[in-house]
Amino acid sequence: MSPVRVPLGILFDESILQSPFVNVLATFVALNTLMYAVLAVARVLPRPRLRWRRRYQRAETRSIYPDGRR
Repeated sequence: MSPVRVPLGILFDESILQSPFVNVLATFVALNTLMYAVLAVARVLPRPRLRWRRRYQRAETRSIYPDGRR
């Protein structure tokens, strides 16, 4: 069995590469790549601290050191 000889740089016919299916597939791959890149960058960056969380802090200290010193 001899290998199939294909001219260099040509794997598919031009009509196949310009078909709607290939365009949809290329768009899906591009969006998927962008999504994973954004998620990877978001995971590396530190989380922002939200100020509204301070609303739930206690008004008084519950420490055994009332003035905050040790």
